[in-house]
Amino acid sequence: MYKIVASDLDGTLLTPDHKITPFTKDVLNRLHQQGKDFVFATGRHHIDVAGMREHLGIPAYMITSNGARVHNSQGEVVFQQDVPAEVVKTLIEMTKDDNEMKIHIYRNDDWLLSEEDDSLKDFHDNFSYQLFDVNNPPLEGVAKVFFIRHDADHDKLVKWENRFKEQLAGRANVAFSTPWCLEVMDAGVSKGHALKAVAEEKGHALNDCIAFGDGMNDVELLTMAGKGLVMGTSHEKVKKALPNHEVIGSSSDEAVAHYLANNLL
Repeated sequence: MYKIVASDLDGTLLTPDHKITPFTKDVLNRLHQQGKDFVFATGRHHIDVAGMREHLGIPAYMITSNGARVHNSQGEVVFQQDVPAEVVKTLIEMTKDDNEMKIHIYRNDDWLLSEEDDSLKDFHDNFSYQLFDVNNPPLEGVAKVFFIRHDADHDKLVKWENRFKEQLAGRANVAFSTPWCLEVMDAGVSKGHALKAVAEEKGHALNDCIAFGDGMNDVELLTMAGKGLVMGTSHEKVKKALPNHEVIGSSSDEAVAHYLANNLL
């Protein structure tokens, strides 16, 4: 039986309004009482996730920024892998003149954004961004850089994905977290590799882990865990990348919590 449960947040564990429901909270607490460890595995910033962990009320590990940061249950950093400064500089130089592109940077304890975006208040209760100058961007301590377009045009982001991969081959991991959010981490950074580090620290193997996700940034997590489950609402690219993985329901139906209640409790 699995010892560690790892889950993505948006589109997976959280409801469409980005909340942890009472039922999900109850299931995860009951799993904790039975000696199983829960791990947040998300692209979100660790400050943001820490608030959710406090609400959840169990000593969970946090894999954040798609694996670029891992915090233990005491909130201490146990793994950190930054985007190299020259890669950050290249990304900003490539994209700063695209007026449709909003550039986000997760840097240490800060969330930096190239322009104002009031809509983000709906996603984050206790965490807010600061503006940065694209002509003088921060280059050190960057966990990830990510891009969202005003026009939400996935096909145009795919073109940027291809450009990034060509320009930064071997130096970066480029992946979509949603069809409208393109993310860049250091090469070798992934939720899957971070989960391996967490499992080993707890004396377990990846085969002892069960994981849930819905994005292309979850592919390593779902393939490296002993069992990986794909959300039914995942983009077709995810389902094609993981054709042999079990598909469950949607976050609006609390599919992760129901699966755990039916199979692990």
